[in-house]
Amino acid sequence: MRERLVVALVGMTAAMLALYGIPRAYMLADLVTSYEERKIERAADQLAAVVDERRKNDSAVDVEFLSGFLSEAETLTYEPETGASVVAGPEPDPADDIVETRDLEDGGTLTLSRSRDLIEERISDALVPLILIGLSLVAIAAAFGYVLARRLSRPFDELAEAADRLGLGRFDVDPPHYSIPEAEAIGAALRTSSARLGELVRREREFAANASHQLRTPITALRLELEDLSMWPQTPPEVAEELNRYLPELDRLSSAIDELLGLARGQRLGDASDVDLSELVSDVVARWKPIVAPDNYMVHQIERGQVFARVVPGPVVQILDVLIENASSHGVSPVTVEAKDTGSYVEIVVADRGRRTFGNEIVNRGARGRPPRSPRR
Repeated sequence: MRERLVVALVGMTAAMLALYGIPRAYMLADLVTSYEERKIERAADQLAAVVDERRKNDSAVDVEFLSGFLSEAETLTYEPETGASVVAGPEPDPADDIVETRDLEDGGTLTLSRSRDLIEERISDALVPLILIGLSLVAIAAAFGYVLARRLSRPFDELAEAADRLGLGRFDVDPPHYSIPEAEAIGAALRTSSARLGELVRREREFAANASHQLRTPITALRLELEDLSMWPQTPPEVAEELNRYLPELDRLSSAIDELLGLARGQRLGDASDVDLSELVSDVVARWKPIVAPDNYMVHQIERGQVFARVVPGPVVQILDVLIENASSHGVSPVTVEAKDTGSYVEIVVADRGRRTFGNEIVNRGARGRPPRSPRR
């Protein structure tokens, strides 16, 4: 922003100087040329009068006499009515020089010429102050533009820094007030957003703390009750085995709650790492085999070799648990789990042998593909 403001101000100044300076330069060149031409005319008239007076006195008009009247880059030529011409000064160029010729009383002529190079040099000398003034104005405009740009961009730089702090979770952002209406409007929006986000985060943390207590306490109590029941001497071995089978499910539920509450507190599930999906699938299948075995369900893995992917393992395991549970509840044994690399991406497929009699609504809460299995006794 700062650079654009400086460039815009300097460009506008240069354009204004060009619109004024170029016509002014042409006009100045014409004035210098006209002035030099008038000087040549007056000088020719005066020299003609001097030569006429000298001829009346029968004095000779020679090179030495004429040279005394010459200025820089001038040539004076005297052509008598009879006799040889007298030339004082450098060889003239009639096609380019300024030439003035006067007739004399004795029938001769006097010609005064001035070099065009001298005229152009005088024009250049006259244009130098104009160019220096223009360059000075451009430099002043650049300095003024830099100062103005710093003053105008400073509020927006501060607002950008405040927005960055807000994005990093600093909800105590309080930008100062500005005299620029646009910057003041942005600052007010940031202050309002900071207050709202701070209140939202505070409520989420309170919810996470309350949910942690309300969810973990019953689960812990239920686990203790199940462990206690499984160790009672009066409990039949079949019932104790069934109770022990549910303990890992409670642990999985507790882990899922911990992860969800961690997310609510702003924590991450973990860092992504290179994971062998085949090994991950093998661990999940091994955990599910004893769970579905009493219902004569089979879960096995189709080996495809190592399949590496950069993922966070926790969510992948949770998704596999949901898919395997749905397949074992609504499908036909066996349930197969396969991790494979298709070349452009990797995928994990959970499938069973049953015919599909329902749509994607099976993943919705409360949906059933077929009646649930009767409780085991």
